[in-house]
Amino acid sequence: MHAPSLGHKRYVRRLDKYNVQTRVHEGRSFSVSHNKMEEDDDDSRNAAQRASLGRRRPLSPLERLSRLLPQGSLGPEVDQLRDPDQQRIEDSNPPDAPVANPNDAQNDPCDPETRVQDVPTPPEETPRLSDGGTIADAVPDADDETPSSPLLPRETPVRFGELLIAEYRKKGRDRVEFRKMFPLQEGARLNSCWGTVNHDDIAGRPAGRYVRTTHWAPLLIRRPSLEDYVLCMRRAPAIAYPKDASMMLTMMDVSEGDCVLESGSGSGAMSLFLSRAVGSKGTVLSVEVREDHLSRAVKNYKRWRSSWGQRRGEEWPDNVHFHRADLCSASSLLDGWGFHSVALDLISPQLVLPTVVPHLHPGAVCAVYLANITQVIDLLEGIRCSSLSLVCERIIEVPVRDWLVAPARQKDGNFCTRKSPLSHEDEKKEKELSEVEEKDELTAAKDNVPFGSVPYISRPHPEQLSHTAFLVKLRKYVQ
Repeated sequence: MHAPSLGHKRYVRRLDKYNVQTRVHEGRSFSVSHNKMEEDDDDSRNAAQRASLGRRRPLSPLERLSRLLPQGSLGPEVDQLRDPDQQRIEDSNPPDAPVANPNDAQNDPCDPETRVQDVPTPPEETPRLSDGGTIADAVPDADDETPSSPLLPRETPVRFGELLIAEYRKKGRDRVEFRKMFPLQEGARLNSCWGTVNHDDIAGRPAGRYVRTTHWAPLLIRRPSLEDYVLCMRRAPAIAYPKDASMMLTMMDVSEGDCVLESGSGSGAMSLFLSRAVGSKGTVLSVEVREDHLSRAVKNYKRWRSSWGQRRGEEWPDNVHFHRADLCSASSLLDGWGFHSVALDLISPQLVLPTVVPHLHPGAVCAVYLANITQVIDLLEGIRCSSLSLVCERIIEVPVRDWLVAPARQKDGNFCTRKSPLSHEDEKKEKELSEVEEKDELTAAKDNVPFGSVPYISRPHPEQLSHTAFLVKLRKYVQ
């Protein structure tokens, strides 16, 4: 019929290696009867029909390895990882089971006359975890609410409309991997790289609660503090960071009922800190030159007041009055005002000091927020040339260094233990005792470690807040 090629011989030799029955035609002429050809056609047709009924997908690497190993050496974990469809086919077709007759019309699923209920379907297997339980047992039902502790006095559950913060920290790490501030809205979802959470599942629950995402990651849902809000809110220009703002409030000695002037509203961070410091009896006059900056400051201020009202059930004091003006030429804006303290966040604050100082109480403090040391030099030179009744008391920088302090853990997640120096004989005894105690430690909890037996690791935080600004404290005196 034909002469076999070299590649065909290699293919046949490879099939013979795996005990696959093949038919090799020799390279000589021969005659085949008509009946023999009909029998071969029937065999090939039956083989194709059998292949169509029992067609299977390609085996995965795990299934190939499991077929090569003895059946008794495979554990239940390997059987669980195998494909459920392949497992059902093997269970329904054991090796000693008779092969169904493809010519039987009653058992032929390819026959269009066969009804759906006549085709036998193997029962589906429920995937199980390593401990024998199902996934449905591990995931809590949304309708089943765990009994929570009663609310404390003046504690309110989370409501729609207020701002919340979601945080994710990996186990054993103090660093925050994910942080997001969002308004709680009905029907919305919180999206993250660690899964999603429905807002409806958060509403009505107490704050400071862990919520599982769709990827089973724990997110801490809590209410933001004023510091969190200032750091996470939308900005127009750079903000006065909380560490600098708190130091400025200390310099200015702001108390409830004071009247404070702020020049340079920016994104509204310093306005919020001053608003809380003066309280409902005080007043803050915030002046900004740029309209876009002033608009952003007003929006951030109103957004915080709205969230505060939803959280506490009472209004945040509306004590900040925003104005768009340039204090260099708008001296009429300050007519009739007297200020207990002044906060300046400008590029050239020495230009507005001649307008501001006459309205500052004697002995009061003017705190200036400057980014560069050259601005500090220009400020002091401007005071000297203008002969203003101001004395520079302090020029400081506020460094803050975060640290990571965490218990030492091994690679498997267990805590490390303190070891005292021992002699050679004591080391042998300690080794024998440790081998006996290892068996007991496997059954004990990982965190069940006596007090004082776990060493701690302390190091500076890798993400440090570097230089932000110089703070200049000026005090007015009377000659």
